[in-house]
Amino acid sequence: MLEERKKKVLQAIVEEYINTAEPVSSSALTNNYELNYSSATIRNEMADLEKSGYLEKTHTSSGRIPSEKGYRYYVDELLKDDNISIEEINYISNKLETKVNEIEDLTKITTTTISEITHYTTLAIGPSNQNLLIEEIKFVLLGPRMLMAIILTNTGMVKETIIKFDEDITEKQVETINYMFNQKLKGQPLQIIDRPLEEYLINELKYSVKVIRPIIEQIKKVISEDRKLYLEGTNKAFDLPEFNSLTVAKNFVNIIDEKDLMADILNSGFAKDINVYIGDENEKEELKDFSIITFKHRVGEKDLGTIGIIGPKRMDYSKVISVMKYINKKLKDVDE
Repeated sequence: MLEERKKKVLQAIVEEYINTAEPVSSSALTNNYELNYSSATIRNEMADLEKSGYLEKTHTSSGRIPSEKGYRYYVDELLKDDNISIEEINYISNKLETKVNEIEDLTKITTTTISEITHYTTLAIGPSNQNLLIEEIKFVLLGPRMLMAIILTNTGMVKETIIKFDEDITEKQVETINYMFNQKLKGQPLQIIDRPLEEYLINELKYSVKVIRPIIEQIKKVISEDRKLYLEGTNKAFDLPEFNSLTVAKNFVNIIDEKDLMADILNSGFAKDINVYIGDENEKEELKDFSIITFKHRVGEKDLGTIGIIGPKRMDYSKVISVMKYINKKLKDVDE
């Protein structure tokens, strides 16, 4: 545990470096922060913090920058999570009060809003099918040989697909299919559709397997589709000085292009609602130059997936976490 004076100096250095992207000297702290310490005292504390691994000295300047250990201490012990303005609060409130027809719309609005306020790249993924329950399945006859299946989950997520047949079906058959599918599957986990549904239905329906099987196969197909990924603000990254490095910029582009990698980022550990991974704390080698903050996207008790922000290790953690926490609160209010 750091002494109080070292805490204040470390916090001042982290916040100054986040603001300026320039190594921080003792004179910068004396001029810009009300630390009430002499320049000599600040220098001594900076030297101690460097020796303890919280700061690093760059080759091009006498100033210091935070190390990953320093950022971690700042996030865990020093960060203020109320770094959000009235204007930003009003903007978030207006955006999230927009009427939406589907949960996917709300996820997209949330992702866009976070990126607009923080100026970082934001990504999101919908909830895992393993966490979803079937609330209702509805079949609508579109023609004598064409049926639309609409699956509503407990989170409000809607999946729909078109099913085509080799023989005519009637409205009466559709009514019976609606009744039987809902009787057997309502309240069941969505992944149950990965199993042959014939065992649930075929003994109780008098219709030909030629009707039931295409329904089952098409529903299984739409359920097994990849979870939808959202990405906002990719171009914002290239306004940051870290991305002047060709290596960092190229690495970032490769990350954004890899959907599986982005899904892995969002699927990594959820011990807490908000998770912060700094540099080498990221398991993937491609992410060592970056920090990632993720949070579970919820409306009330409904898990709607995960939203993440990716940026340099010099990320404005206070701003990002403040925005995430406020959005989390607003999403709960929306559900009430």
